[in-house]
Amino acid sequence: MAYEVNEKIRELVPYQPITGNYRIRLDANESFLVPENEILKAIQKDAVSVAFQRYPDPIAQELCEAFAKAYNVNVENVVAGNGSDELISLLFSSFLMKGECAVTLSPDFSMYSFYCGIAEGQNKEFKKRDDFSFSIDDLIDFVNKNKARMLIFSNPCNPTSLGVKREEIRKLVSSVNALVVLDEAYMDFWDQSMLSEVNQYDNLIILRTCSKAIGAASLRLGFAVSNVNLIRFLKAVKSPYNVNSISQKIGAEILKRKDWLAFCRQKICKSRDELFSGLKKIEEKNLGRMRVLKPVTNFVTVKTPECTSIYQKLLKDGIAIRCFDGFLRITAGSETENEELLSAFEKALKE
Repeated sequence: MAYEVNEKIRELVPYQPITGNYRIRLDANESFLVPENEILKAIQKDAVSVAFQRYPDPIAQELCEAFAKAYNVNVENVVAGNGSDELISLLFSSFLMKGECAVTLSPDFSMYSFYCGIAEGQNKEFKKRDDFSFSIDDLIDFVNKNKARMLIFSNPCNPTSLGVKREEIRKLVSSVNALVVLDEAYMDFWDQSMLSEVNQYDNLIILRTCSKAIGAASLRLGFAVSNVNLIRFLKAVKSPYNVNSISQKIGAEILKRKDWLAFCRQKICKSRDELFSGLKKIEEKNLGRMRVLKPVTNFVTVKTPECTSIYQKLLKDGIAIRCFDGFLRITAGSETENEELLSAFEKALKE
């Protein structure tokens, strides 16, 4: 008899990021900044000091303390993960029983629904309006009518670049019985975080990452911040040594450097604003063909029916961005990268 895999994974295909050599990569929302030489030297020293024959610290104490200090939260409210992806997968597999409902939003980060399926949850998708906005009251009704056990979404949103303000998030969290998982991966570029309020709710978990503003995507570091009760459960269900020793050491080193982190946020936000301004000027010359959304992230979203054509032309020109159904997502790059992108984008529209 031939072995057959189960139906929940039978039709799955591996995640396919853009591959190939492109002179400009503005497709993954990474930082364009490289740590200063002083930081690089400290990182090298940290890496050499690691006891390679020993398992990592299972609770990543030094790393969590550095994160807590950087973001003004208590270390008791923090747990570290092997990237936010591990934490998202863990939340679905642990806090959701088979067949229970989890609400996701659309469009939003595609991996939420993926992990829900792997955990054998029932995914209910809340559709946003054509302009990517939505009513918090409508979302509350949707969650409650579906008796959802979990609601997860990104704020600010990847890939729309838009955000929901703090007062509306407060209303949402206090109006549903579901566990609310708020993915704040891009909140470093905005000022509406709920981090300081996690102890006020028994159903709120906030996710953060080192992959965007902090510019340490290669380390695969993510954090969950919540009340001590939910953090206790997360620590109980995670793998014992889920964050490797090198990532712990280097992550703590970077997080301790508040001046550098503030500089990175300032530079990236400036780049984003310049990219947005440049795309708006192109929009003004091409009314009806594209609409540029005002972002609160490190990328700019452009709605256009010509997204596939523009995307393919940019790839041929050596520039990688992300193409979705009806819109493009463009990461803010260096000043030179932004200038070349804008020139190539305008050229693609003219051809």
